[in-house]
Amino acid sequence: MNNATPDFDPLCDDAALIQPRPAERLTALQALCGSAALPDAGRDFNLHCHSTYSYNGYGLNPAELAWRGRRAGLYAMGLVDFDVLDGVEEFLAAAELLDLRACASIETRVFVPELADKVINSPGEPGIAYHMGCGFVPGTVQDQALLDRLKRIAQERTRGLVERVNAYLDAIALDFEADAVPLTPAANVTERHVCEAYDRKAREVFPEPAARTAYWAEKLGAPLEKIGGILDDPATLQGLIRAKTMKAGGVGYVQPAGPDFPGVAEFHAFILANGAIPTQAWLDGTTDGEADPEALLDLMMGAGIAAVNVIPDRNWNLPDPDQRALKAKKLYEFVAAAKARDLPVLAGTEMNAPGQRFVDDFDAPEMAPLYETFLEGAQILHAHTQLQARAGMGYLSDWATAAFASVGEKKRFFATAGQALSAAFTRAALDASMAPGTVIENLRQP
Repeated sequence: MNNATPDFDPLCDDAALIQPRPAERLTALQALCGSAALPDAGRDFNLHCHSTYSYNGYGLNPAELAWRGRRAGLYAMGLVDFDVLDGVEEFLAAAELLDLRACASIETRVFVPELADKVINSPGEPGIAYHMGCGFVPGTVQDQALLDRLKRIAQERTRGLVERVNAYLDAIALDFEADAVPLTPAANVTERHVCEAYDRKAREVFPEPAARTAYWAEKLGAPLEKIGGILDDPATLQGLIRAKTMKAGGVGYVQPAGPDFPGVAEFHAFILANGAIPTQAWLDGTTDGEADPEALLDLMMGAGIAAVNVIPDRNWNLPDPDQRALKAKKLYEFVAAAKARDLPVLAGTEMNAPGQRFVDDFDAPEMAPLYETFLEGAQILHAHTQLQARAGMGYLSDWATAAFASVGEKKRFFATAGQALSAAFTRAALDASMAPGTVIENLRQP
């Protein structure tokens, strides 16, 4: 299995896709499709890939992600960006050109009042949870006001953070508009963009490595030897900048309050209005809010979640064997609780920092027992995306509600439909008057 980072394929020449506008990238992609031999789809997949519209650790835009995935022979690929849906149409259009199974999602932070005194999956921040909507399709966004609010909340917080960190890193103070905003195509600046901007500015202000090492050693409270060893390792250096200046205890950090974020009900209403699936994101089971996965899922199902998302790599790929065993055990417990409730389990590796895997290692001893569950989730979300986009017949549609007697029956249908869709993008005749069996028959037509 291929578990390397996105530069794993020396033949993956995507320079033509580095264009400023999505239309230009798609035109370039169409030309690439006609000039490269593309492999058959294999068994690897990644349903949680961030792009440049939020932050991708390798600077990959939506078209580049789809191209890399198709060149790698992925079975399926999913776009996920923080606070925005800006890349949805481009990514799905690129995947259609490439005949790549695909889905598109959003991730943000919400307030869960029932857990206001417990840390859930946002470290050190009680009551606040990273939360997702999965399976968006192209078209006019319903409730654009909420999207605008999410972006405004994030940008106000990031700008305030930069002001505080600037006062501390005075020699390399950033001009937010000039130094940070150009690093993302839609002005959706994240902490990771800011860290990259500080790294770049330090290289300009202190071109001599010795001076730059001394500066960072003082400001980050680290030995000269440590900074010298990571000075030309952007992933590690920028991670340290973020940890020391922007996270809890850092000069830029301000503890957020729950009401600063949308509530779960408001976010779910937005997701449902856009034909997507409210989805619970799982961290690693070591927080108070995730200690009892059954209680957490029951609470969030009451609020409307219909799927869950995990990042397996951070639950098993750990150097400490005790931590590795503990987190893998917690992951198994969570997946078992989700399966018992007929919740599809979606899996991916984020790529929202340099060094993260392009796909997870589903052959690792800890992952192999979960592969079929993760594959089923990919098939369900692929089928949902296809049926929702073509005929409004997605996983939570009125058609699905009327067609199936139970959630388990519906889940099995969408998994079967995902298997039947041997090609990524169907042209089968579909309409909401069809019985499920007829839909499967049509999807199986060549």
